[in-house]
Amino acid sequence: MMENKLNVPTMASLFAEGKQPEVLFWVGCAGSFDDRAKKITKAFVKLLHKAGVSFAVLGTEESCTGDPAKRAGNEFLFQMQAMTNIEVMNGYEIKKVVTACPHCFNTIKNEYPSLGGTYEVLHHTQFLKALVDEGRITLEGGTYKGKRITYHDPCYLGRANDVFEAPRELISKLDAELVEMKNCRKKGLCCGAGGAQMFKEPEKGDKDVNIERTEQALETQPEIIAAACPFCNTMMTDGVKNKEKEASIAVMDIAELLANVEDL
Repeated sequence: MMENKLNVPTMASLFAEGKQPEVLFWVGCAGSFDDRAKKITKAFVKLLHKAGVSFAVLGTEESCTGDPAKRAGNEFLFQMQAMTNIEVMNGYEIKKVVTACPHCFNTIKNEYPSLGGTYEVLHHTQFLKALVDEGRITLEGGTYKGKRITYHDPCYLGRANDVFEAPRELISKLDAELVEMKNCRKKGLCCGAGGAQMFKEPEKGDKDVNIERTEQALETQPEIIAAACPFCNTMMTDGVKNKEKEASIAVMDIAELLANVEDL
């Protein structure tokens, strides 16, 4: 049972031994507590082990980055949450951070520096692409050969931070057929969860955003909808269920696709 043996060291334990990991893996609220997103966390950790990356998590010392508070207009709460995290990270002399959540990525990368937290911040798709380019992960096996995969650009990864190519290059390395939606890259459409919308009911209207986005995905006749954000994953999964297509179309994170190819 590999599930029970996943070794995930904490910064506190490594620090006590006088060790500094290559990267801090920032798990985020979704990756820590949401049952679906936990699978993405596990897939990414397995890939880190496979690539021989020395990494650590903050564990109980990690708190929400404050993204939802800021987007919902509570700047005071955001700054309190941010300062707490920055104090912890600076205490451990963190230099490099990788996260599977575009919201955490955007906040730590762009909003923490002005509060005293300056780090090299990578989204997990960028980090995984680097590991593949360096030959630390080799993608062999035809699990997804010729499969039609459409990729949904998370707003905070794509439009906000111009990370468009890393996830697509990873999909192409799987020998899959990447089919683009009419709204992609700079013209990507939100899944409906951004700006703290994840945590409230939608306002009245004709159609939920995630249904509109799912319809765009279904137009490409995909076998898999690839996501790179735990919130996008939830919204697209709900959309696929709404269309009663969950038996034929999977919604998967890029890390899960790679971990499946590696048979981890």
